[in-house]
Amino acid sequence: MGCTNPFAPKLDDNFENVKPPVSDQKDIAGVFQNFQYAYTFKDTSIYSGLITSDFTFTYRDYDQGFDVTWGRDEEMRTTYGLFQNTQRLELIWNNIVLITEDSLSANIIRGFNLTITFNPTDVLRVDGRVNLTLQKNSDTKIWRINRWIDESNF
Repeated sequence: MGCTNPFAPKLDDNFENVKPPVSDQKDIAGVFQNFQYAYTFKDTSIYSGLITSDFTFTYRDYDQGFDVTWGRDEEMRTTYGLFQNTQRLELIWNNIVLITEDSLSANIIRGFNLTITFNPTDVLRVDGRVNLTLQKNSDTKIWRINRWIDESNF
């Protein structure tokens, strides 16, 4: 008589539909995959590979009534602070609202839901859209975010 041990399942050797958790960013979908990975695992090394050296981030400060823009260095400091001061980040990409693309650049407007858990009693939910300009390096063929305009409700 034989039995199957549920605590020692057979190794799955079907690798046909397996994709790595981190993309090579040779397509635009890989940028979004790595973005989600970076937030899920709070990985600044993956996140830094998503943005160009001349990256700009812009958001609307509704309290002050004007737009705020910063560059790559402040973006990395801000993202590092977010990653360090949260217990969990859950980013869900929604439908692409608009995409215009040529061989070396793309503009994408896409919806998202972000749940930020600081602690079990302090959970923030942000819904909105990102308006991204991506650039493709003609030598490496890697896509990176050059400009991010935040269109969220926060």
